[in-house]
Amino acid sequence: MGLLATEFLLLYVPGRKIDAYRSLPEKLSNGDENDIYITITNRYFNIISIEVVDEIPAQFQVRNINFKLWLKSGQSQRIHYQIRPTKRGEYTFNDVNVYASVVTKLLQRRYTIPAERTLAVYPSFIQMRKYELLAISNKLTMTGIKKIRRIGHNFEFDQIKNYTVGDDFRTVNWKATARRNDLMVNQYQDERAQNVYSIIDMGRLMKMPFNGMTLLDYSINATLVISNIAMRKQDKAGVISFSHRIESVLAADRKTTHINNILELLYHQKTNFLDSNFELLYQLVRRKINQRSLLLLYTNFESGSSMQRQLPYFRNLAKSHLLVVVFFQNTELKHVFEREAKGTEEIYIKTIAEKFDYEKRLITKELEANGIHSILTAPENLTVNTINKYLELKARGLI
Repeated sequence: MGLLATEFLLLYVPGRKIDAYRSLPEKLSNGDENDIYITITNRYFNIISIEVVDEIPAQFQVRNINFKLWLKSGQSQRIHYQIRPTKRGEYTFNDVNVYASVVTKLLQRRYTIPAERTLAVYPSFIQMRKYELLAISNKLTMTGIKKIRRIGHNFEFDQIKNYTVGDDFRTVNWKATARRNDLMVNQYQDERAQNVYSIIDMGRLMKMPFNGMTLLDYSINATLVISNIAMRKQDKAGVISFSHRIESVLAADRKTTHINNILELLYHQKTNFLDSNFELLYQLVRRKINQRSLLLLYTNFESGSSMQRQLPYFRNLAKSHLLVVVFFQNTELKHVFEREAKGTEEIYIKTIAEKFDYEKRLITKELEANGIHSILTAPENLTVNTINKYLELKARGLI
């Protein structure tokens, strides 16, 4: 009883308490590890045992965010942990609960620190900044981006003119020189910015999950990154999203504020995952995009027959634009056919899985046979493979 009374006096002494403060970013990045900090300060005269329980958003369905530590009188300590959201939207953090006790731990005093705050989860701006910094410092190869040598000039032909002192001898036009009997050179102007449109299929096949995120959210994250890279390369970036109807259209631009417009548009994308209407998409592109552009179409096909139904629209799009169809490997099937089969049933399952995987590769061949570029990628490699394709097409002078 004496110890109990002593603990009570130590824990409930007037004017002494535990202070806590949670530090949050302005917004959370979807699919990335986001840093959360809690600062705990001991205002008691004596050493205190602390248990901190943080009430994180209900979307995570986690109730074990708790930390135990000892703090001396007047000491502060910063707790760090990370959370990984997998859906865009609003996430509400509630109170921070702190349980204090002395050495004998017969009593425990609870402090509830009001810290309710709602944050928006945006498409992966952490990934965007990562690739932006690498692009600025020319270190994209460190993350698997291929270093591709540009073929030809970085300029567009303008006119043929008489040679003047200081002109580059490499630009001499020998045919024109022979015809005019005077030294003639080609004059070039800076390459004009090309349009790069990310077209996001928001239909039902994009609802398939991988590592907690849908294929749609992987595509949205990749769209943000490739749009920013394109603008860094002096191209114009635009976004189109569609499902059974046209959801949103953002014209290509490369103003400084345009990446914020893209981020906001991608954040607000919502869908019922109905069947996609590619005919509507074709009509929109034909009506709205007059200049030849690079179209990065993020979609998915699980069979060759489903691709064949959309192939006429792809052919028509490829006549006026440079079309790249981006679709996804079924990584779960890959795990099935790579493991050893034990028994007749597993042999059948493995054979079917291999058939579906083979059909995906046949889709790639069929698209190439029709003059359509394609990317077949695992969801986690989507961003890197898309950047590689974009840089390859620019190096080849196709855009």
